Order: sequence, then C-alpha cells, then structure tokens
Amino acid sequence: MALDLKKGKHCDFLEVGEGQPIVVLHGLMGGLSNFQGVTDYFGSKGYRVIIPELPLYSTVLLKTNVKYFARFLNRFMTNLGLKDVILLGNSLGGHIALLHTHLYPENVKALVITGSSGLYENSMGGGYTKRSDYNVIKQKAEEVFYDPAIATKEIVDEVYETVNDRGKLIKTLALAKSAIRHNMAKDLPKIKTPSCIIWGGNDNVTPPNVAEEFNALLPDSDLFWIDKCGHAAMMEHPEEFNNILHDWFKSRNF
Repeated sequence: MALDLKKGKHCDFLEVGEGQPIVVLHGLMGGLSNFQGVTDYFGSKGYRVIIPELPLYSTVLLKTNVKYFARFLNRFMTNLGLKDVILLGNSLGGHIALLHTHLYPENVKALVITGSSGLYENSMGGGYTKRSDYNVIKQKAEEVFYDPAIATKEIVDEVYETVNDRGKLIKTLALAKSAIRHNMAKDLPKIKTPSCIIWGGNDNVTPPNVAEEFNALLPDSDLFWIDKCGHAAMMEHPEEFNNILHDWFKSRNF
C-alpha cells in the first residue's frame, strides 16, 4: 500500500488529522498500513494521528534495541514539538511505548497497548531456520491472526523478504532478544500514566495471561478483550478496536 509519508529529521512519518496527537508505534514485522483503521477513524474525530516509520533495519546493530528506540521516539517527538501525546503501540511498538513512558512520563498523557511485548512473548523474531521456504513463512504469518485470511499475500511477501535479507534478519533477531532481555515487570508499577490495554482473546504471540499481568502491574489501567482475535487487534477487528478506544478516551476526557 502506497502511503503519503512526510520527511522528518529523524525518520519519515504518516500524519492524518488535527487535534490531540496520537503517536502510533508499529511492531517488529508490522508496517504503517497496519493502522489504516486507526488513522481513518481517529484522523476524522479531532485527533492528529502520527505514525513514525521506525528505522528498525537502518540503525547500527549496536543500537538496535528497545531502549534506543524509546529514546529515539523522544527525539522524534521533540523535533515535531509534540507534548502530552497519547502513545499507541502494538507488539514491539507497545514495548517501546511502555519504556518511553517510563523514561519520559512528562511526554505522555495516555498509553494504549495491544499485543505488547515487555513481559512475555512466544517466538517473537524466532523460528526462521526454514526462512527460504515460502509456505513456512506463510504459516507463521497466518498464526499471528485468529483468521488466517488476514495474512494477505502482501503481508506474507513482506515478511518473507525481511527474513531472507541477511541484514534485516540480524536486526530482527537483535530486537527480539532485546525485547526478551528488557522485561518491564519491575518498571510497570512506576508508570502512573492512564493506560488502555486492548487484547485479542486468541493471541498466540502474547497470550491473554500477558494482558492480565499488564493490567495487574500498571497502576491506572483498564483491560478490554476482543474475541476471535489474534495478535493485531487493530487489523483484525478495526471497528471494534476503534470503538473500544474511543469510548475509553471519552471516559478519560482525552
């Protein structure tokens, strides 16, 4: 999907709408188009949706870790003059959002995570010994969703290209290992920011008990479930995801 990206000092980014800024963070294998439902909906509801194209594969290997991108996000937001933002992250993007909020609480008005790493995840960035076999990669991509049809040929092709590019694969594995090492269980109780947790009831990557643990450890959090849904709720059930999130915003006056 061709996106009309803006050139930023630190990275390209998508920007839709005006009003309260929502900065959206994609996951390790996720793209900006995964959040089309979010941008289309909230961009027309008085929100300014901004999605940076995180330089996951162009950053030097030594800096390819969760903490670097949490700090990178601070530089990106400072350059755009963004304050009191709502951070929304999926998978690795949720992890980056959590750590950024921990490091820079003054930047963040609210936190939204869905299928986030940071506590525990299954096979994030792993299991690519048969990466040259397209059907194996197709199966792995389908397992991310409750409905395998969500894993379109475009999505499978992108994952296949990524894991068969040696440079990208090395960065993918580095980020996955960093996410595992940087467990946030001890940090989460210190995050006082209002937090919305939206989780797929059938998530195989970050299982439902992970959402329950996030809810228990984050002091000011609300947990919402979406049934028949895997790891990327905003893709698989965009209408339900948006309704849950918008209702939560209204309940918190965001």
